[in-house]
Amino acid sequence: MLVEQIWTGNDWRNFNYLIACSETGEAIAIDPLEYNMCYQAAKDNGWDITAILNTHEHGDHTGGNLALKELCDVKTIMAHEGAKNKIPAMNRSLLAGDTVKVGKTVELEVLDTPGHTMAHICLLSRGDEPAIFSGDTLFNAGAGNCHNGGHPEQLYETFIEQFSKLDLETLVYPGHDYLENNLKFTLSIEPGNIQAKDLLDDINKRKSNFLITNLKTEYDINTFFRLENNQIIEELKNRFNFTSKSMTKKEVFLKLRELRNNW
Repeated sequence: MLVEQIWTGNDWRNFNYLIACSETGEAIAIDPLEYNMCYQAAKDNGWDITAILNTHEHGDHTGGNLALKELCDVKTIMAHEGAKNKIPAMNRSLLAGDTVKVGKTVELEVLDTPGHTMAHICLLSRGDEPAIFSGDTLFNAGAGNCHNGGHPEQLYETFIEQFSKLDLETLVYPGHDYLENNLKFTLSIEPGNIQAKDLLDDINKRKSNFLITNLKTEYDINTFFRLENNQIIEELKNRFNFTSKSMTKKEVFLKLRELRNNW
């Protein structure tokens, strides 16, 4: 599997992706908002974009679909079945467990991952180098918001029931680059997190926060995976005036999401 992560440089800090077959050069474009950049990247690599996939229905992920469709004569635009009336020219509905094939060598498993929206999917590659294309559900060191059609309790279930069961070596390819701010949020809640501090120092020195993490790293730096951490729990108790001796993992997750909304 060949992956091209395209940094768009726009105000939303989007990442667009091309996933290509090494044998045939066929490629799929994921959330190709900046369609010209996707088109040029495919051309530079000698790839042929044959399909478009949207992780969800928001315009900052679907806005380039029609233009890229025309540029590359794309026949298939696919997304979650619940988004079929919300994405122009979508003609393939995806369900949990479906397989998206690219050329001869790439197979991607569809995960139904509600939370950011209720019609959100992630793509999972289970090969020698596992990877998840997580859209706006999971970010490097963070989690998606639920402002526009989502629900934080569903997001919690996605983290607990799906992400927590994946191989720790799974690479994380999110829909946006929010790493620096997410690390700062982690340290605002858990100032003793050495891994997050070291990583923040590192990206500041490099003046670039483009970094592909894996889930093992996420468990070290991402508060939304660290739901049993005592420092986080005590900080939340203080901020929300909890009087009980303990907090459930769900309570921790929901309070973290609430804090991040206004941070």
